[in-house]
Amino acid sequence: MEKYQSLDLNDYVQSGEGGTALTYSSKDGKTLAKLFQKGYSAQTAEREFLIADAVYKAGIPSPRPIRLVTDGERFGGEYELIVGKRSYARIISEEPDKMEPLSVKLAGLALQLHNTPADSAVFPSMNEVVRPWVEKSERIPEDLRPRLLEALDSIPSPRTCLHGDLHIGNIITDGKKDYWIDLGEFAYGAPEWDLSFIYFSGYFLDRKSCMWLYHLEPGQLREHWNIFVNTYFSFRSPEEQKAYERSLFKFAALRTVAYFGKLNGGKGTPDPYMVQLVGQLLDGAVPGVSEK
Repeated sequence: MEKYQSLDLNDYVQSGEGGTALTYSSKDGKTLAKLFQKGYSAQTAEREFLIADAVYKAGIPSPRPIRLVTDGERFGGEYELIVGKRSYARIISEEPDKMEPLSVKLAGLALQLHNTPADSAVFPSMNEVVRPWVEKSERIPEDLRPRLLEALDSIPSPRTCLHGDLHIGNIITDGKKDYWIDLGEFAYGAPEWDLSFIYFSGYFLDRKSCMWLYHLEPGQLREHWNIFVNTYFSFRSPEEQKAYERSLFKFAALRTVAYFGKLNGGKGTPDPYMVQLVGQLLDGAVPGVSEK
């Protein structure tokens, strides 16, 4: 607690809302405070802040971290405010004609990130971040656990930088420069951990979630994915793209398990939707997706 400095919200204006936190812009226009919602621990906020600081010091374009803050009930960090910034998601939602150029640009930025070596003494392996949730979460049926561990053990862990939560809402621009944000899941490993997140968003999230998280319809997210992935890989045929997408199923299954595992610290009974989806992903047979 001593690490956290008190934040007077009278000096700030709420400027954004995400799945886990709210953001507040300082009235002097210099900083942005991100406070995790109630229930998230001080350790969670500190972990994100320290990783963001390491990412910034590694020279990866991102807002400068300034200090850990609390309003007495919530915890978070304060960062450099990028003046005039908008996320790619917000831009595309307001200017649909920007879909193609921004999807192409994001693919280039992702390639650049994925070609950046990660310091394994500073950043964790994504495989090892996910492993505890697979091994210990009560939300996973016992018959699925060995299959998930087998899938996890088959994934290589190269020293490749990963954003960990890569999507069009987590890249912002001021019109001149682009910045990665929400870096608490930054790690190293196979690029498919990042790519599967973009793929997953378009094909497995319901409309309400797509609109809330990205301000876009599911069909728009699928269009974004098709532009992005074909820029990233330059597939020679639709069949080659489909084959690659099927290879992402195990990553999507493991990410789903990690997400549900984090809810209530992995305590509780398995969620029927999660069980069905993960089983289908591991079988490579998701209705409406695998045979598209």
